[in-house]
Amino acid sequence: MSFYSEYLKYKNFEFNKFLENITSSDIFRIINKDKIDEYDFLALLSNEAEKYLEEMAQKAHRLTIQSFGKTILLYTPLYLSNFCINRCSYCGFNIENKIKRKKLTFEEIEEEAKVISSTGLRHILILTGESRKETPVSYIIDAVKILKKYFDSISIEIYPLKEDEYREVIEAGVDGLTIYQEVYDEDIYDKVHIAGLKKNYRFRLNAPERACKARMRNVNIGALLGLNDWRKETFMTGLHAKYLQDKYSDVEVSVSLPRIRPHIGVYEDIYPVSDKNLVQIILALRLFLPRVGITISTRENQKLRDNLIPLGITKMSAGVSTEVGGHSSKTKSDSQFEISDKRSVIEMKEAISARGYQPVFKDWMHID
Repeated sequence: MSFYSEYLKYKNFEFNKFLENITSSDIFRIINKDKIDEYDFLALLSNEAEKYLEEMAQKAHRLTIQSFGKTILLYTPLYLSNFCINRCSYCGFNIENKIKRKKLTFEEIEEEAKVISSTGLRHILILTGESRKETPVSYIIDAVKILKKYFDSISIEIYPLKEDEYREVIEAGVDGLTIYQEVYDEDIYDKVHIAGLKKNYRFRLNAPERACKARMRNVNIGALLGLNDWRKETFMTGLHAKYLQDKYSDVEVSVSLPRIRPHIGVYEDIYPVSDKNLVQIILALRLFLPRVGITISTRENQKLRDNLIPLGITKMSAGVSTEVGGHSSKTKSDSQFEISDKRSVIEMKEAISARGYQPVFKDWMHID
């Protein structure tokens, strides 16, 4: 059994009919429950629940403090390469896009590491396009060996690996995985992933569980908001996170909530997700999964990110570049997408402190 079996239970669920029948009394009852089930979670994503965001926010704030305190963990992404073999209609790395491609040498990786670590950050997320030829597992492992000298926690956001390959990168020093399903709806997934290995829906869907089996310390999942109805995608994301939490209790499971941003190439079939919708997503997830980490990236603007801090967020990026070599190199690649919040690490630290929260640069380390 895998999460695909759970997905199939709801694949043909009549979401609109369910959501249209939610009442105010349903929302009050759910907010006042100690523990909510998956149908309660879906109800909190309804139009009716929009009227009660303040009540949801008060409970989400309380639950977050109970599990995480008033802390925000900071990290930044480090792009190693933007070579990619896939044709994904929504992504700037699409193999057909005529962009400046680049892959960091090991010397350049060390230079990037020096610049980033000088900001005080000790958690890093390394990213590549999806090309096993240009960035094989051996390259990732060699990069991690360099980065271990500068960072205590190294997460990866690369192509999905087999279970034994996840064990290899963990042995090298990786302790976290970020992998987005992009869109849980299987039909839309097939449509937007035009060609390439990423077209394999189930191999990607099961990647987080393979990492859990390989004993990855933390696993971060999510959908790219805008590729489908946000209510359906948030519901499946929450179910996926709960599936992993229930089955692998020793793994820290977290969720990211990226919205589509402008990028090289054109993708027009976007389902709108407003700021208010994003707030409702965060609150509903927190009430459904009090212990799940929630990450908000620099895709969102400064004002919104600051206002989201007390509502359930536990992790934020800072000092971000989505270019390969963006932190130190004079020959950068084109960016994967445009970021919105361009604040430095120091500016983010001050903004978090101003909200009465503690910015955290390190909450874990390897012990040999």
